[in-house]
Amino acid sequence: MREIIKDKDRKLRKFKGRIDSLEDFVNPEWWKYIFDSIYLKTDADVVMDDELTEREVDIFIEIIKPKKDDRILDLACGQGRHTIEFYKRGYREIEGIDLSEYLIRKAKQKAKKEGLKIRFRKGDARNLPYKDNIFDYVLILGNSFGYFSNASDDYKVLREVFKVLKPYGTLLLDIADGNYVRSHYKPYTWEWIDDKYVVLRERQLSHDKRLLISREIVIHAQKGVIVDQIYSERLYSQSEIEEILKSTGFIDITFHTNLLAQSKRNMDLGLMENRIVLTAIAPKHNIKISPKIKIFNITVLLGDTSLKSDNNYEIESIKQLKIALSKLEGYKFNYIESHKGLFYDLGNLKTDLVFNLCDDGYNNNPKMELHIPALLEVLGIPYTGSPPHTLAICFDKSLVKAIANSLDIPTPNEYLIMPDDTTYNIPTNFPVILKPNFGDGSEGIYKDSVVYNPIEFTEALNRLRKQFPNIPILVEEFLTGDEISIGILGNLPYDYEILPILKIDYSDLPEDLPPICGYEAKWDFSSEYYKKIKYVPAELDKDIEERLYDMVLKLYNRLDLRDYGRFDIRFSSDGIPKLLEVNPNPGWSWDGKLKIMSEWKGLEYEEMLEKIIRYALKRYNLVL
Repeated sequence: MREIIKDKDRKLRKFKGRIDSLEDFVNPEWWKYIFDSIYLKTDADVVMDDELTEREVDIFIEIIKPKKDDRILDLACGQGRHTIEFYKRGYREIEGIDLSEYLIRKAKQKAKKEGLKIRFRKGDARNLPYKDNIFDYVLILGNSFGYFSNASDDYKVLREVFKVLKPYGTLLLDIADGNYVRSHYKPYTWEWIDDKYVVLRERQLSHDKRLLISREIVIHAQKGVIVDQIYSERLYSQSEIEEILKSTGFIDITFHTNLLAQSKRNMDLGLMENRIVLTAIAPKHNIKISPKIKIFNITVLLGDTSLKSDNNYEIESIKQLKIALSKLEGYKFNYIESHKGLFYDLGNLKTDLVFNLCDDGYNNNPKMELHIPALLEVLGIPYTGSPPHTLAICFDKSLVKAIANSLDIPTPNEYLIMPDDTTYNIPTNFPVILKPNFGDGSEGIYKDSVVYNPIEFTEALNRLRKQFPNIPILVEEFLTGDEISIGILGNLPYDYEILPILKIDYSDLPEDLPPICGYEAKWDFSSEYYKKIKYVPAELDKDIEERLYDMVLKLYNRLDLRDYGRFDIRFSSDGIPKLLEVNPNPGWSWDGKLKIMSEWKGLEYEEMLEKIIRYALKRYNLVL
């Protein structure tokens, strides 16, 4: 996590000073943070040069000679420079995927501006969101291979490429010439990017000579140091890359040419200067494309629908869920929608996995949400989602915040009023918000939960005590900054993905209503909250994003969340993000926050659901 300092209201990155061994300072997941607007400036001589891109695509087309209707995947497509150029040349079945949310957004913007109907999506090359055997060509261009800290991840990427290629499909790989880099890299360089920005570069080989460690310090003429980042890239010689391609199953590995990039501003091109271009074939002699060898039996466990049969929203949610799951291949789904005889049903269940979507609790009692996974644990049945102890902790809002504070994660100032307290403190600083300390679904959080004086405080407290007589009442400072949600799919330490950050847009809300996303916003379909609140992608500074990712990953790990989860955060008036709530079993409906965030990442509803299932299957070692 890069340190953040303030300078005249600008958030800048702290200069690290002299470093003897760059290797000791490499963030193993540097690739999550580096590909942003600054990257497009520092590497502009290559990645923003349209003429260079056109010449490269000339070479690539001459090598692979694709047909116009061939299906092509541009893997690690960046801002889509090659994808867009291929599309312009008539290859309309090409799509791009990249792990950088920022670069994918830039690619979409450019395609839209030029009227090009290209599909771009965010995704991890180690776990591609595609069916097997569907692409004629997979392209990995512009030295976009070898970013991961573990060499085993490079094998994962190639195995994924092998899977998604059709039998005898072709991989086109464009990577730095490792031997050339080892003997020609420049330890120190600097250059002006434009009239305001200068970049200083420092490079070292790793101790085993397999990685080139690079440090970039970007300085703004007025602002000072704005970037001080260190990253590493794995170096492959021709023989080394040929060896791992063969070990992955590829044949007919052919080295075609070396790309020699030139800089219009006499830039230090680094690993982009001299690159190997090769092709490899995925034979798959004995592959049967369909049906899938393994059909997983998945039991979907829901709340008791008989207890809320008049809830039209719930009926529609379940309908949309079943439609989405019916689109997935390789699974057979059955549903448990009644809790009468649930113990018997589960005890006699023959299934590979329970898809636990029972966020209402046993017999739709929220206090008994944890009892469902507890029963599955006792019976030894694999299931999706977090374990009982996680659900129990997260049910207690104040306890979660205490744990967050122990991890140096900011939370709103708060205190509890217990059910048997006859005396209590009235806040001295308003506004505050009152809410039940136990529960979910924003139960008990209404427009009049935000209070501005002692009289309103007493009235709100009495209402909540009457509605929740045996539950502590949480009194919390009311934050007035932006409110966001962060979703995570997968499992730590490595097999996870963070969804695009969601912001709650209160701008259309009447001024007399406090900006909160409470019970009315979620369940009162006639309320102004439900009608006026919108969910939009959050636009945050890179430093803030990194800080937020650090916060939620710490909590995901400490609270032992599994497969998926959501974190609700709100900024204070002075810009500090503070944790509101952790939801280890967030809403799964077709119009919920998790689905919306997944959609921004390029995932359809059914793909999001399948990812949760697959992450759970992998956690139980039922799939690779």
